[in-house]
Amino acid sequence: MKTVSMSGSPRANVGKKDAKALRNEGLVPCVIYGGKEQIHFSTPETSFKPIVFTPDVCFIEVDLNGEKYLTILQDIQYHKVSDRILHADLFELHDDKVITLPVPVVYAGSSPGVLKGGKLEKSLRKIKVKALPKHMPETLTVDLGALEIGDMVKISSIETKNFTIVDNPNTTVCAVKTTRNVVAETPAEEEDAAKKS
Repeated sequence: MKTVSMSGSPRANVGKKDAKALRNEGLVPCVIYGGKEQIHFSTPETSFKPIVFTPDVCFIEVDLNGEKYLTILQDIQYHKVSDRILHADLFELHDDKVITLPVPVVYAGSSPGVLKGGKLEKSLRKIKVKALPKHMPETLTVDLGALEIGDMVKISSIETKNFTIVDNPNTTVCAVKTTRNVVAETPAEEEDAAKKS
């Protein structure tokens, strides 16, 4: 799993007045929980660019005056009008504790069915995975190389190693559907075959 670094400063005061002052300075009030105690800190809003403006899921290593915490983004609040980040909750990770994350699905290869005129329908963009932090995959790869028209891939067919998929195994990830192009070509193909015979 990819890790993004973030530097911050511990908050001496916690409250609405202090939070407003931080936002006026372009800082985001944040809290880390999941450890022995909650840790309040602030970080520049720009620190979130590689985290929220991407479909990827990542770990966040927060550096607070040399003390580092491995976390994931649990919740983030935006201003209704300006879309500025108002607050962020991060969850501290531990080597021996299992976590659940939505992992992006990556489609690889070319489907023979699509090359013949079928249409690839992608039903899922992310799938929930449960694993220890060190075993959490960055993506889940679905191979399209053997998919003919009418074929589909279900969650149950995705290979898992050192992690468990939480979502229903019978859920369809993608499928190659018939299109009008395929149907229109079939009679012509049959006619050509009849002429040759």
